[in-house]
Amino acid sequence: MRACVETKADAHLRQQFAGALTSAMRHAGVRRVVVESVAFLFKNSILPPAYLLGRLFFPGTVADTSAMEQVLGESELDWTIVRPPELTDKPYTGKYRAREGRLPRFGFTISRADVADFMIKVVENSSSIHKIVGVSN
Repeated sequence: MRACVETKADAHLRQQFAGALTSAMRHAGVRRVVVESVAFLFKNSILPPAYLLGRLFFPGTVADTSAMEQVLGESELDWTIVRPPELTDKPYTGKYRAREGRLPRFGFTISRADVADFMIKVVENSSSIHKIVGVSN
């Protein structure tokens, strides 16, 4: 896990992003959005114990990201929230696991390239609308 240093100015950055995004999308008449969140919000994840680690080491990130998800969830958009664990700079593999409502078991890391691939695929999948999906290697 990389250390995440946030300033007071960043305390509500994700929540503000979600507000600006939903407003702009509504104004533009665009409904579909796929947003990357954090695995720390999975309360039912045992291995790794994502929620516990997040609350312990990154309480500001957990609070702000939770608020971001709430803004999206209360919007009229066709949203999908993707929650990966630790992101790496490893190359694209195309070999990853996704699970609705939870992080795949023993899902500790995933490359940014694999998350991007998953997000591109899910944007055209109407069965993923209003779903939170964990994705990992």
